[in-house]
Formats: sequence, structure tokens, C-alpha cells
Amino acid sequence: MSRPRPLAIAACALGALLALPAGAHAQTCNAPTPNGTCNVSTSTTLTVGTVLQLTLGSTTTTLRAPLQADYDLGVVADNGPVATIKCNRPWKLQIAAAAATWTAVNTVPGVSARANKPAADLTWGIAAGGPFTALSTVITNAALGAATASSTVNMFYQTKYNWTLDTPGAYSLVVVFTLTNQ
Repeated sequence: MSRPRPLAIAACALGALLALPAGAHAQTCNAPTPNGTCNVSTSTTLTVGTVLQLTLGSTTTTLRAPLQADYDLGVVADNGPVATIKCNRPWKLQIAAAAATWTAVNTVPGVSARANKPAADLTWGIAAGGPFTALSTVITNAALGAATASSTVNMFYQTKYNWTLDTPGAYSLVVVFTLTNQ
């Protein structure tokens, strides 16, 4: 019968020791029986990041076509989208036009739609009675709020019209809404 070699035994023992997890420190406690209690503590960690959600009630808004009285008044009022915000910290809802001018498509033969209708001809507000701010490509804060499980912001539009500038045509403008934290 051969005897185990001391070097081989030491190598096996060292390998087994190195296989144990370095950070595993067991906690034990002993309590007398039968009525003893034993408490062992552990720590728990959690990282909570910013959570924000923006939902628009509609991704398109059809503005009312102007009538003669609207041209005389110079403006048509419309409801814009409703923004619903969920955020676990203070937030801000921002608004901007994607382009400096509306896209114009001719709809009447021989009449050119106004190709340079400025984004500023669409004004926005968060109350039906205003105040209203001209839309531009510069990002502007529309509303601010505290952390919320659900907050709504109603948007209202007023479109400006001018007898001598706003010719027949189909016009569109992309409005960009952005939700960010404060």
C-alpha cells in the first residue's frame, strides 16, 4: 500500500481553500434551547434611478380651418394634446417646433401655398385663455411639476392667420414635446 505524499495532500488542501468565495462570511448564533432566540443580520442595498414617462393623448392635432371671421380676428383657437406625466422626481415638460417653418403643399391650382409660414404662427398655452407663447425651434419649458404618479397638462393652441399672407394650401408643423427631470 502506498502512502500519500505530503506535498500532494498540501496541494489538494490549498486548492480546496482557494475554491471558497472570498466574501462569504457566515454569521452564526447560538441560543439556549428550548426558549432561546437567535438573530442574524444581513444588509440589503438598492439603487433607484429616475423614472419618467410622457404619454400624449394624441400624436396628431387637426387644427380648425379658418373662416372669414377668423381671418378678421387673426387667430383660431384649438385644443392641443393632453400630456400625461409620471415621474419619481421633479419634472419639466418642454415644447419646441421641429422646423422654423410649416410644410406647405399646394391644394388649389394656380395658387401657391405659403412656403415660409413661420412656426411662430402657432402659439401655445396650458390654459384655454392663455397666456400664449409663439412656438419656435428653441426648447421652452411648458410646465413644471413635483414627483407624481400621474399629472396631466392640457395644451391649447392658437393659430395666427393673415389675409394677405396665408394662401390656400395644406400646412403641417411637427411639435416636439420632451419630458425631463429638473
